[in-house]
Amino acid sequence: MKKLFLLLMAAITVQLGAQDLAHYKKIVKELSSAKYQGRGYAGDGANKAGKYLAKEFAKSGADEVICQPFKLDINTYPGKMEVSIDGKKLVPGADFTVREFNPGLKGEFPIYYIDTLNYNPDKIFADLASPEYKGAFIVCDFMFTYKHSADFKRILSKEQCSASGALYTWDSPLKFYKAYGEKVREKPILWVPYDFPKDAKTIKVDMENEFLAGYECFNVIAKVEGKRHDSCYVFTAHYDHLGKLGKKTFYAGAHDNASGTAAIVTLAAYYAKNKPDYDMYFIAFSGEDANLRGSEWYAQNPLAPLSQVRYLFNLDMIGDNNPAQYCEVSPEGERGYKLFEQINKEKGYFKAFDRGELADNSDHWPFAQRNVPCIFIENKEGDAFKYYHTIYDTWENAIFTSYEPVFNLVKDFIEQY
Repeated sequence: MKKLFLLLMAAITVQLGAQDLAHYKKIVKELSSAKYQGRGYAGDGANKAGKYLAKEFAKSGADEVICQPFKLDINTYPGKMEVSIDGKKLVPGADFTVREFNPGLKGEFPIYYIDTLNYNPDKIFADLASPEYKGAFIVCDFMFTYKHSADFKRILSKEQCSASGALYTWDSPLKFYKAYGEKVREKPILWVPYDFPKDAKTIKVDMENEFLAGYECFNVIAKVEGKRHDSCYVFTAHYDHLGKLGKKTFYAGAHDNASGTAAIVTLAAYYAKNKPDYDMYFIAFSGEDANLRGSEWYAQNPLAPLSQVRYLFNLDMIGDNNPAQYCEVSPEGERGYKLFEQINKEKGYFKAFDRGELADNSDHWPFAQRNVPCIFIENKEGDAFKYYHTIYDTWENAIFTSYEPVFNLVKDFIEQY
């Protein structure tokens, strides 16, 4: 009888795990769909995703779900995004992408290649002032422009140079660097792959931008009440992403960060069914790809005092297959990190922890700056990570290997901390 009971319990455990994974995948697929257009700000994609998440948290059994509004200024690309080189049309996101601060521009322009082997800034400015190249788009390797940033800042200034814009060559697949465009700069910069033609003559563009001033978005906060209310655990993940690049192209963001967002929804569902010792907050942030605006706003306006946070877990891009789990830890989180290492050594969830320097690269940062014990968990450098910030970070390319190990690692940590 005892053996039968243990077998039944094992079967139930496996079944619950399967249900959690199925629920997790369903949320990732939904958030990555065309319905939310990359969860950016053009077309209100991020806010539509936020409303969906509020419903999911409510269905998970959370005791309270709150939408916390805040405003930001953001540059977007909801309209035309047409580029052709010598009459050949380029595909947005695949053949080119843009910087987040680009203005709109329409016209046909000559192309001027920067001679990096015989670099002579005076000659470049003289050439760009000549009738042949007036209003040209320059072409140059991005890393070279980085080394000579002062010169290229002049080239991209309307007052100092007549060039209309720049084409910077970069690795493929091309990345949309970020959504953070609080200002619109004077001239556009486009990223193109290293195999961009070496002898192109003209570029024709019809690119539209829309600057949204005071755009209102919101964080989604779910609370599961614990047996005690004097302290709490906090789980965070950002649900926004890069949004649209023109009318037809969008960045789905399955790995970044539908993967982390779905995880905190399933964690909320688990703790709603298994009452925790302490209150728990599950926060889906907007504005992360707009320079951590949502997490910074919450850190300034927390629902529970930050001094009451026992530990904060920031889950960003956890759906990958690297056996080494990347993490960053705040100084106050060191004691907890040792427990993470101990649990992982005992359970073997990951081959190792790859610990990086604490940085302002995700939503743990505003809390680390306020002395909150926290850890940033990310599974990177796996097969899904190569699609980071590209149009190929889709549901079809999503990987789920690290979800259950992360879920169980966090759950075990809370049981022992």
